[in-house]
Amino acid sequence: MSSMPASAAALLLPFASAFTQPTFERACLLLLAALLTTGRRTVANLLRTLGGLAQGDPSSYRRVLSAAQWSGWRLAAVVCRLVLVRFGPRAIIGLVADDTVTEHKGKKVHGKGRHRDPIRSSHSYTAWRWGHKWVVLAVLVQFPWARRPWALPVLVALYRSKEDNQRRGRPHRTPIQLVQLLVRILLHWYPQRRFRLAVDGNYASHELARAAHRRAGRLTLVSKFYADAALYQPPPPYAGHGRPRVKGAKQPSPQEVVAHRRRTPLWVRWYGGGRRQVEVVTGTGHWYQAGYGLVPLRWVFVHDQTGTHRDEYFFSTDPRLTARQIIETYTGRWNIETTFQEARAYLGLETTRGWCRHTVQRAEPCLLGLYTMVTLLYERLLAGPQAPRGRVEWAGKVGVAFSDALTAVRRWLWAKWVFANAGHEQAFEKLPASFREVLLSALAPAA
Repeated sequence: MSSMPASAAALLLPFASAFTQPTFERACLLLLAALLTTGRRTVANLLRTLGGLAQGDPSSYRRVLSAAQWSGWRLAAVVCRLVLVRFGPRAIIGLVADDTVTEHKGKKVHGKGRHRDPIRSSHSYTAWRWGHKWVVLAVLVQFPWARRPWALPVLVALYRSKEDNQRRGRPHRTPIQLVQLLVRILLHWYPQRRFRLAVDGNYASHELARAAHRRAGRLTLVSKFYADAALYQPPPPYAGHGRPRVKGAKQPSPQEVVAHRRRTPLWVRWYGGGRRQVEVVTGTGHWYQAGYGLVPLRWVFVHDQTGTHRDEYFFSTDPRLTARQIIETYTGRWNIETTFQEARAYLGLETTRGWCRHTVQRAEPCLLGLYTMVTLLYERLLAGPQAPRGRVEWAGKVGVAFSDALTAVRRWLWAKWVFANAGHEQAFEKLPASFREVLLSALAPAA
């Protein structure tokens, strides 16, 4: 740690309590190597990047993932604290949750299963991938230098198929139940904070809505809704005889209301950080599912006037939210899809080759957490005396992209850590500025 730049050391030191000292030193080296490496993020490739900086036997670095005793949950707790304390608003913290599939074939790969690929699948065709499904909970942060909010992963859980759980004698958890688990952990860690969770249509369930309603005041759910949803009035007061009623009079479904009500124009934030003119119809009701009772909500019908998006229905478990707030909360969910794409393109997500239980459960979540660490480190560099360089420019670009942040962090590590520890810092500083720029551009590309 003494050889690391001050900004990197200050960011990594809070994680030391989760490791023994030798494991912590090797974990820090692997993390910095994962930042500097292009291509596959296998341990062998990381060690090739470090070269002589990685002292000790290579097997000791492989054991960091496969055999060392440390808890990913403790690391996640530190990441959450770094993000929420530094960037979390005092009012309501925006959360997004979704799952992503990373392909990993092999007969002995732990937790492998056959999962639907949402990117290559359509309504009439289903594409399957063999690998792991990761359920990810991320915090939405709006940086002043970015056009759109960034979804920073903080908690990750591995989904296992029902057949695999039965074979191993474990209770089965669906992706919806895993989202509930991750949210409960965050609520437990931060009992004084309030959260607003956005999820896509795969998680638009009465079960998740009930879980949010039970924590009303601390958690609000926003997701897609159903045009023919069963909505009811609250049950009337108990009359004193017979079984108490669980629901009141039936209300018209959202599609029936939309067919007879005038639409209201709105100018709202849209997917990708832009703005869009839409028409909306909104209403309230209590969503009913037999055996599980009522969930109060507000639903919104959205018609995109440009015609690029089909008509949608959204809902919120907080009926006090306005139609604009519900729409903008849901469209902000798309930022986690951008996070998955950038983690694949720039951080080597899906390129790890470990197959044992510990390696599988640690490698991919660490790469997703690396996305958050790059952002935190870049934000620290911006606050320093000299603004980082390395911005990737193209026609029409507005704001800073993750590729800019990663390139700036890589250039900084090469100049302030690698060259310094190799004894070439002074020689590097004596090179002509134009040649230093060419060298760093070659060493620190975004991908």
